[in-house]
Amino acid sequence: MLTPPVAPRRPRETTVHGHRLIDDYFWMRERDSSEVQAWLRTEEAYAEAVMAPTAPLQAALYDELLGHIKQADSSAPYRRGDFFYYTRIEEGAQYSVHYRRRGRLDAPEQVILDQPALAHGHPFFSVGAMAVSDDGRLLAYTTDVTGYRQYTLRVKDLETGALLGITVERVTDVTWAADGRTLFYVVEDPVTKRACQLRRHRLDEPDSTLVFEETDEVFDLAVGRTRDRAVIVMQSASKTSTECHWIDARRPEDPLRLILAREPRHEYDVDHRAGRFYFRTNRGATNFRVTSAPVATPAPEHWTEVAPHRATVKVAGMDLFAGHLVLSLWEDGLPAIEVRDLVRGETHRIPAPEPVYSIGTGPNAEFETTTVRYHYQSLVTPPSVYDYDMRTREAVLVKRVEVPGGFDPARYVTTRAWATAGDGTRVPVSLVSRADVPRDGSAPMLLGAYGSYGISVAPAFSSNRLALLDRGVVIGLAHVRGGGELGEPWREQGRMMKKLNTFTDFIACAEHLVATRVTSADRLIIQGGSAGGLLVAAVTNMRPDLFKAVVGHVPFVDVLNTMLDPSLPLTTVEYVEWGDPREREAFDYIRQYSPYENVRAQAYPAMLLKVSVHDSQVPYWEGAKLAARLRALKTNDAPVLLKVNFGAGHGGASGRFDALREVAFDYAFILWQAGLAGCATDPTVVK
Repeated sequence: MLTPPVAPRRPRETTVHGHRLIDDYFWMRERDSSEVQAWLRTEEAYAEAVMAPTAPLQAALYDELLGHIKQADSSAPYRRGDFFYYTRIEEGAQYSVHYRRRGRLDAPEQVILDQPALAHGHPFFSVGAMAVSDDGRLLAYTTDVTGYRQYTLRVKDLETGALLGITVERVTDVTWAADGRTLFYVVEDPVTKRACQLRRHRLDEPDSTLVFEETDEVFDLAVGRTRDRAVIVMQSASKTSTECHWIDARRPEDPLRLILAREPRHEYDVDHRAGRFYFRTNRGATNFRVTSAPVATPAPEHWTEVAPHRATVKVAGMDLFAGHLVLSLWEDGLPAIEVRDLVRGETHRIPAPEPVYSIGTGPNAEFETTTVRYHYQSLVTPPSVYDYDMRTREAVLVKRVEVPGGFDPARYVTTRAWATAGDGTRVPVSLVSRADVPRDGSAPMLLGAYGSYGISVAPAFSSNRLALLDRGVVIGLAHVRGGGELGEPWREQGRMMKKLNTFTDFIACAEHLVATRVTSADRLIIQGGSAGGLLVAAVTNMRPDLFKAVVGHVPFVDVLNTMLDPSLPLTTVEYVEWGDPREREAFDYIRQYSPYENVRAQAYPAMLLKVSVHDSQVPYWEGAKLAARLRALKTNDAPVLLKVNFGAGHGGASGRFDALREVAFDYAFILWQAGLAGCATDPTVVK
């Protein structure tokens, strides 16, 4: 019998709005203390010991996952200027290499960024931004070697292979001016990680110049070039408001010019074509519309309607070309691509062949083209790249990811169900299973969701899931309120003082799947990451009887304490998503659902909580504190495991093989809880 570790309780009491908040495990925030590090090692050792009987299963799962990946593969090349760009990964390599060819696909290839070489000696490695100068000579790129998402900017001469003497820390975004000698980049605050400064750096000068500093604590900066390469746009955005400035890309020394001043609840994006700005805007359009105006007079009174507002169709993005406007849409819980001919005035959609699918544009670097590249996949169709002629309406398959190991899409079925929430709202659920899985309640199920920030989660393919599907597990994705799948009203109904709808929607989906005998409560396992981790932890407090087990990846579960501390990374920019608990109404509302505060004496499902020591988005201590509190209060013997990654950040392991080992661990836990682990002796724990 394995006895779980018991964390020391050291109550820290604060009073907020007259309420006593007692945090027994506040001490876990001291990441660099020897005690905290030792505690995390203890938790990691315990998780490994509990899962030790599944070691053969983990090894088998890893081999199976690896067997469904074509180890040596390359991406579909795309054109930008005189070059075709692509990546290739070799068998046995953790990371891919970035290449390009000049003019033709059969021209000699050139390495532009060797990730395996850059990653050597680092347990974690990630490339952030990449930008090639207009003349193709210089590459600006950023890298992170800790997982903290704190990126370092460097510039490489692609003709000589040499690095220029430029090293800038904490860079989040980068773009070139047209001269190929001037860089614009965004720098984040070292403590709060808010992207707050736009700087300009001429390569022949030793120092950079501050161009703009964002002082509002809920706004972040970003910078980029329009597709026609004519304009540099700086965007300052909160979760609900936008302000953009611009500079002529040929005149990088000019001052920034305001396009539209920020206003509460006005969000917009900007592109440029033929002397006009094009706006994706929610002004007078809940689900966004597209307008245009002359560069000299961009104010709304000068707007011309390009794509009008539709009450049931959300314009999620736009791609502007010389003669066409391509809109990325969401309607009825599914994505779509709409093509508008700006010369002929004709509009059509790119067809999708399946009832549940994912479709989206990119990469599209060329402006003077009639071809748009898009990506298509579904829960049963591997990722596929198409080039689509916007005039003839013909699609050409450029590449489809190969899935070795005997994959046959005909063995699987994908469907969509609709659950009904307590207020009568219908909530879609995307489902996939093997075709022969019975719908009599006997099938185990893995149900996931996200439901925050208006992010729309499309039902996409994963070769990893085959390891579960082939063992009879049904996999579902609940499109709950707080996401954007059914438009902006869907987002608004699941944020701020309506956040509880996100959780009650998920519970309604789970109840529907049990009632319709897709699964049963004693076989239903739920999973979520980050804000999705908040979701699964919150619903577990509310309805622990409804779930067999819970997997929370870097879960945002200490919501109240985190949002009360504006010194923490990203807290201030989140006020417009969750509310500012320094205000009484927001405090009272968040306190209703914040998972850490709502753990109580009751029976809980088995739980696997995964945290990363270098996570800058959700600190490791959130999951650690929740695990300790659960063990102290729960009344049954279901295990609570805390899996700690000491060498990564919010996204987990960066190398593809390391990432597969993490998936194998998760799947072994899921299969154990589903009764499908096949262990000689199932793990046994106390509380």
